[in-house]
Amino acid sequence: MQSYRPYPRADAQMSTFVIVTEPVPGRVRLIPMDAPTPPPNSPGPRAESVSPYLLASAERAIDVAAADFAATVARLEGERDHPRWVWSETTRWYPALLAAGVRVERCVDLRLSHAILRNSALTAASALALSPPDAWSTAPRLDPLAAPAGNSAPTASAEVATLFDTDADLPTGSEADAPAPADTGAPAAPADAEPPEFAEWRRQRAAAAGATDPSRIALLLAAESVGSLVAAEMQHAGLPWNADRHDELLTEMLGPRPAPGARPARLEELLARIRQLLGDPAVNPDSPAELVKSLRRAGLNVASARSWELKEVEHPAIAPVLEYKKLSRLLTANGWSWLDTWVRDGRFHPNYIPGGVVTGRWAAEGGGALQLPKQVRGAVIADPGWLLVVADAAQLEPRILAALSGDRAMAAAGRGRDLYDGMVAAGAVDTRAQAKYGMLGAMYGGTTGESGRMLPRLARAYPAAIGFVEAAARAGEAGNFVTTRLGRTSPRPSDAWLDVQDAASSDGATDATRARARSAARSWGRFTRNFVVQGTAAEWALCWLGAIRRRLWALDVAEPEAGAAATSPASPTDRPTATPLAERPHLAFFLHDEVMVHTPAHLAEAVADELRAAAAEAGRLIFGDAPVQFPVTVAIVDSYDQAK
Repeated sequence: MQSYRPYPRADAQMSTFVIVTEPVPGRVRLIPMDAPTPPPNSPGPRAESVSPYLLASAERAIDVAAADFAATVARLEGERDHPRWVWSETTRWYPALLAAGVRVERCVDLRLSHAILRNSALTAASALALSPPDAWSTAPRLDPLAAPAGNSAPTASAEVATLFDTDADLPTGSEADAPAPADTGAPAAPADAEPPEFAEWRRQRAAAAGATDPSRIALLLAAESVGSLVAAEMQHAGLPWNADRHDELLTEMLGPRPAPGARPARLEELLARIRQLLGDPAVNPDSPAELVKSLRRAGLNVASARSWELKEVEHPAIAPVLEYKKLSRLLTANGWSWLDTWVRDGRFHPNYIPGGVVTGRWAAEGGGALQLPKQVRGAVIADPGWLLVVADAAQLEPRILAALSGDRAMAAAGRGRDLYDGMVAAGAVDTRAQAKYGMLGAMYGGTTGESGRMLPRLARAYPAAIGFVEAAARAGEAGNFVTTRLGRTSPRPSDAWLDVQDAASSDGATDATRARARSAARSWGRFTRNFVVQGTAAEWALCWLGAIRRRLWALDVAEPEAGAAATSPASPTDRPTATPLAERPHLAFFLHDEVMVHTPAHLAEAVADELRAAAAEAGRLIFGDAPVQFPVTVAIVDSYDQAK
């Protein structure tokens, strides 16, 4: 991992935490905690420089009814200058606050943080990582209060403190042996007992303090927690969705909405055409197995009904079959039933799952938020007087690879222009398509076709970058782990994988056994090859989201007088008036390297500027002074389909 000069530390400050727990059903206990940060320019947390926690006395703890939780949080947000809310999971506590019009600036999501610390190579020696799985290792619960190994990375910087306030006041000593938390799903402990959230918080901070690189893991934990706030806010605000336009789009492609259980007219037309061309009145394209049988009866040698395989077959029936499959998929995934289920009051409210993929990428539960097809994006329409500002990071993963590997030639190819065009200009390849396919092959392990053919040329032009992913692949093939820039670590291969490798190296192993082991090793190598790049790209995206969130909240939302331009506050830490989240510019959609902001029209240009600035900020947070740019393309549109 390439090492770059980190940013200087922020000034010392007193940081405030508030532990959120539920002592008895229907009651919430808020326990303020103060912990001083290390002095300025401290190289990191040291046992001798970390003061003991100033645990709030029983008199300072605040016990309130669940109905008063939101009002109390709103008061403490102002009185204590935005404390970090330490709670079991954001999905459990934050939706009720948002429903009451309360936004918090920062939090510690204990369950998401636990998953990182338990699995990271940077904290592998901690008591947390060495303990058996417990209640904190389970999936998050929903809101109970709502109505129905590398080199140095950036230390906590002034920018980090502003964006995430990670500070490094981490406990050491006996706190590392804090007991495992009680099962948070079990009956609550007595009010005077130590809350499980507090025990887990101490255990996590001890693990982070003892990490091989505390600053890296601290930034990752902070980014993951702020991502959980963003996800909850996007679900609350929703993505603007015009149901009438969605119905029009479906009607244009499929015909009028059919009766329940019936096929739309266009699918019926295609089915009749397919049956005629195959001479088979019983063909059923909705069943892959039955479709394969019908194709074989027609003399077509196909192994499956997958679209990529059918495209290689020459027969008049193939085109209508492919069209039927595409429209049938649209009907199933985003048809009228989807519209009835997921869109209400002009909004699509997806359930995002931060950290839902092993690399740190988000997942979505129901609704297919991360797989919105182009056919229906025309239904994503801004409200009257509002606009959509859509931004996506250009060639994010290759740029991440350039920064990770320290490949200055690749960094130079993307400076001030499209990275793939820069590769062509540098003579590495002949066309932009060759550059793109070659880099995809390098990052995803493609060894055949155009990807495989371009790899040797890219390796000569960019040896550090290609060597980096090749080393990650070799590590995976050997059964080892790899780690992202900030410390998320890939899982070990399964016991079944290890058994295959052991069998291949044993006496008397057959050629078939050794071939199976080689295939399994190459497959795991492709996983680790991509893990380190995709995982670091996910970290960059989290930092981007966090910077966007802070910057949007700091915008002056007042509509300027005629002729005046909308401007941002002088400092991104300035506090705007408490306009409700959905009534000011807010994040409405996120897809790996793309974001969408729903904004009043007069702020659209200011929002676009903030999206660009936030991307540069994310690059500095993770890579310091690395000579790699992370540009974003921005479109200001009325509807999502106009963005690309």
